[in-house]
Amino acid sequence: MSDTRRGRIWTRLGRQPTFYVAAVILSVLALMALAPGLFTSTDPMDCDLAFSRVGPGDGAYFGYNLQGCDLYSRTIHGARASLVVGVFATTLVVLIGGGLGTVAGYFGSWVDAVVSRITDVFFGIPLLLGALVVLVAFPSDVTTPAWQTTGKVVLAITVLGWTTVARIMRADVIEAKEADYVDAARSLGAGHWAILRRHVLPNAIAPVLAWATVAVGTFIAVEATLSFIGIGLQPPVVSWGVEIGEAQAYVRQSPHMIVFPSAFLSVTVLAFVLLGDAVRRALHPPRPKGR
Repeated sequence: MSDTRRGRIWTRLGRQPTFYVAAVILSVLALMALAPGLFTSTDPMDCDLAFSRVGPGDGAYFGYNLQGCDLYSRTIHGARASLVVGVFATTLVVLIGGGLGTVAGYFGSWVDAVVSRITDVFFGIPLLLGALVVLVAFPSDVTTPAWQTTGKVVLAITVLGWTTVARIMRADVIEAKEADYVDAARSLGAGHWAILRRHVLPNAIAPVLAWATVAVGTFIAVEATLSFIGIGLQPPVVSWGVEIGEAQAYVRQSPHMIVFPSAFLSVTVLAFVLLGDAVRRALHPPRPKGR
């Protein structure tokens, strides 16, 4: 991607208010995940059953959860697990799906046929259902280390989440490899790797970047759903989905237990959707009417 084109993309992003809204929200969330101590000094694991389900007040901005833990502290600290799952799952999905899509689109022939058939098989399995099956097959409990529990959720999402990227990348690579500048590079003796790195990938990656931005929010929502039904992240991991799942039986008696984690989850997903829409418009600006 040339410096001129990169500059135009940043200029288009700068003209979109939704980009700034999303950037501010996600910057705060990233700070919460990296340095939760800036927002609260309360230990999220410091619980007292005497305060079980007590509402907001007396220094507890969000009240207490079922175990008597400070809900504000757990909501702040919960950003880390949710963002880790979303970012790592998206990264793996883009690497796997993008790699397979690139190979299939560039080399074609039997390579494309094999990759496409494998993609079709995995694409036919719903992401949430497939992740549920994987996590049931490899369960976690309260004795499982936090990194293992988080890793299982990331891998469960990755196993079935790469198919969309593979399809997008395959289509864009097929289009890019037919360009005249690729034929010129090939006629000058450029190898496959050089053509892919210098000409094909820079012109095929844009739609994947836009999709990946939205996918982070989607995968965070998937993690929360899996944790809500009790097979995703497990205590002692602090996560919005874990808090929402714990609060589901007390919606009427203690609505604060579900309102605050749900609000943070919703705002986070919305921020990634807004950012993804802004990136898409910057990479592929709408054409003026009449042209």
